[in-house]
Amino acid sequence: MKFSLMSRREMMVNSARAIAGLALTTSCRSLGPLSSSRGFKIGVCDWTIGKRTNPASIEMAKRLGLDGVQVDLGSGENDLPLCNPELQKTYIEAVKQHDVQIASLALATLNNIPYKSDPRAERWVSESIDVCKAMDVNIVLLAFFGKGDLQNDPKGADVVVERLRKVAPKAEDAGVFLGFESWLSAEQHMDIIERVGSPAVKVYYDVANSHKAGYDIYEEIRLLGKQICEFHAKDYDDLYGKGTIAFEEVRKAMDDIGYRGWIVMEGVKMPLGLEDSIRYDTKYLRGVFPPRV
Repeated sequence: MKFSLMSRREMMVNSARAIAGLALTTSCRSLGPLSSSRGFKIGVCDWTIGKRTNPASIEMAKRLGLDGVQVDLGSGENDLPLCNPELQKTYIEAVKQHDVQIASLALATLNNIPYKSDPRAERWVSESIDVCKAMDVNIVLLAFFGKGDLQNDPKGADVVVERLRKVAPKAEDAGVFLGFESWLSAEQHMDIIERVGSPAVKVYYDVANSHKAGYDIYEEIRLLGKQICEFHAKDYDDLYGKGTIAFEEVRKAMDDIGYRGWIVMEGVKMPLGLEDSIRYDTKYLRGVFPPRV
C-alpha cells in the first residue's frame, strides 16, 4: 500500500473542511437513515446480544429499547445462512411485527475466511449485495481482522483492491455500500478506497478498534468524512461514558462531517450483565446521539 502520507493528509483535511456541517451525500442510492433522519438511531450487533444470524434478535432489540440490529450473514463451508430466502423472509416479517429496523448486514466470517485469499469469500461478498437488496438494507460490513488482517500485507491489499474493483459496479447498481472495517489507519483506508475508485466502497468506523490501534479517532473521523458509511460504538474498558472513548468528542467530530445515522453498539464490557449493560449503554448513547438534533 503505497501512498504519500503528507499529501494524502492535506487532501483529506481539505475535503473534511469542505463538507463540514453538510449532510453526507453519495452517488449511490440514498442512505436510508442518513438521509431521512435528522438525528441518530441506536442499534446493536446481533452477536453482541447472543443472537447471531437469529431473527430473535429483532424482538430482543425491541425489548431493550433499540432502534435496530446489525445482522451477521453467518458462517458456513460453502453457503452462508442469510443467503437463504426463507430466513430472509423470517427477518422481514419480524421487522414488521416489532417495528425494529435492520441497520446493516455484516460479513464477520471474513475474519476466518479471508477476502484476500479465499474464493468463497469473494463469492460471498457478491452474494451479500443480493441479500441487501432482498432485505432492503444498503450497508454490508466487510471484516478484515484475524486471518483477514491487512496490516503489513501489501500483497493481500492488492488482491482486495482487485476483487473490490470487480464487485463494486454490482454494489453501485444495487445502491449498496461495502463498509471496510479493519486495523488500518484512515490514510490506509483512503488509499484502498482511491485505488478501487468506486463510491460504493466506504469505511465502517469502529471507534474503539481504531483507538486501540493507536489512532487519533476524533481526527480520523474528520479526515475520513463522507467516506464513513456507519459507526460501531464500543469501549474496551468500561460501560460507555465511563471508559476510554470520549463519545462527546465523537459526536463533535460527527457534527463536523455532517453524519446523522446509525450508531451500532458492539459491546465488550458488560459489568451489569448483558441486558442491563445494553440498557445502560443505550441510555447513555441516546443522551449524546439523540434521535432529533
